[in-house]
Amino acid sequence: MGKALIIGAGGVASVVVHKCCQNPDVFEEICIASRTVSKCEDLKNKLAGGRTIIHTAQLDADNTDEVIELIKSFGPDVVINVALPYQDLTIMDACLATGVHYVDTANYEPLDTPKFEYKWQWAYKEKFEKAGITALLGSGFDPGVTGVFTAYAQKHYFDEIHTIDIVDANAGDHGYAFATNFNPEINIREITAKGRYFENGEWIETEPLSEKKVYDLPEIGPKDIYLLYHEELESLAVNIKGVKKIRFWMTFSQNYLNHLNVLQNVGMTSIEPIIYEGKEIVPLQFLKAILPDPASLGPRTKGKTNIGCIIQGTKDGKPKTYYVYNVCVHEECYAEVGSQAISYTTGVPAMIGAMLIIKGIWKKPGVYNVEEFDPDPFMEALNKHGLPWQEDFSPTLLD
Repeated sequence: MGKALIIGAGGVASVVVHKCCQNPDVFEEICIASRTVSKCEDLKNKLAGGRTIIHTAQLDADNTDEVIELIKSFGPDVVINVALPYQDLTIMDACLATGVHYVDTANYEPLDTPKFEYKWQWAYKEKFEKAGITALLGSGFDPGVTGVFTAYAQKHYFDEIHTIDIVDANAGDHGYAFATNFNPEINIREITAKGRYFENGEWIETEPLSEKKVYDLPEIGPKDIYLLYHEELESLAVNIKGVKKIRFWMTFSQNYLNHLNVLQNVGMTSIEPIIYEGKEIVPLQFLKAILPDPASLGPRTKGKTNIGCIIQGTKDGKPKTYYVYNVCVHEECYAEVGSQAISYTTGVPAMIGAMLIIKGIWKKPGVYNVEEFDPDPFMEALNKHGLPWQEDFSPTLLD
């Protein structure tokens, strides 16, 4: 049995909390910590009465000393960071100071510029090794499960992997004119940044959303998919030896893109501070405050997601193709944990990563991305805990 400190109280954190409580043999106690402690109390009240003991705490995750004090008082085996990616380093520093394992779902990025790189967290590798603790980076779905999918394909089906196309498709409908399925600030920063993909040892940059294809996805049909940069491309380019090309694609409706274009044109997606009535505000942060909270989308969202990896390479000297993916139903996720599928597909893998560390299955000193561990226990856990995966050995390929 173990103890987990869960930092964050949004949609993803809610799923993590539910899933930890569904596994009391692993998570004997949890503490939910957030700047807004009332959100933590709400989660606790929803799940009170189970075998997992639930605590709550108010926490400013930007303050390393506060995180250290909470870790010391609660004594967790692992910290599950489902707060903002701006806070990754302060939380990692606190884990180092207290000798506690660390799990997150998104790489660190500076608040003042959208730079999606692992270099800041990878720089902690030697420190975590010396401390004898594990930092598991990107244990969400993408990044996260997509890396595990790739490692599983490499272990079981390929001698060499040459091409990886990650496709993230959401065919859900929440009924709003414009809303984001996860943190609006992070979502919009990611989408409006320039695209990048890896090919033949180099990074090739594209204009935002300038490359589009149509792909027919199982259970949701043909969708427009757009080339983006996503952080798992960086780690897979390092950890999947011999890979020649890696791309990431995501679906967007034309309605979503029209609204985003208008918001960009009037400066509402800017991260540069402006002065309004004598106060400094960041337009994108203001926009986040007025958009629907992604955690509120659960009861409204209908439909399915499909996220997976289309992989090409060779086995026994012959060409081989493979598509591994998960289909998640928004309504089923809400019925189970009160969240839509985007939060669900991120929160379940975060719990699994923490569980594997507590059990000692994925535990070794240092800083690691998910694809650096044996994928089999994680793949087995996905089927058991709500994200069953499917395989196709003759998929349609992306040019």
